[in-house]
Amino acid sequence: MPVDQVTRSFVDTNVAIYLYSEDEPAKKAAAEAVVRGPERAWISTQVLSDMANVLRRKFRLEYPAITAAIAEIRAACEVHIVTPETIALALRLGERYRHSYYDSLILAAALVCGCDTLASEDMQNGFLVESRLSIRNPFA
Repeated sequence: MPVDQVTRSFVDTNVAIYLYSEDEPAKKAAAEAVVRGPERAWISTQVLSDMANVLRRKFRLEYPAITAAIAEIRAACEVHIVTPETIALALRLGERYRHSYYDSLILAAALVCGCDTLASEDMQNGFLVESRLSIRNPFA
């Protein structure tokens, strides 16, 4: 890759959640490599909301711990605020690629941010969106 070309990664909720997993150390390390890689990763307000919900519902964390986790990932990543334009793009992507609306919203945010890769465990590894966003499973 040429020196002047910067790679941008977008982090799906499932990858961000592994940062707080104590029972899967290999996946935690892989998630940390994505989030704390050589280039700052991107997340969206949707990812932050999903993350807070999962940490509360599945991990049963108290709100102060969730607040700290959200602050930590916000400090490590650039944050895309989901806008009406992001939603409109998500709807077009959902129709074109047949992903769920929420997966399409992740894809749309990644595209709007100019990301080259989307780190996701849930979407098809290697799938190319709009000829410029590659889905990569960091745990594969």
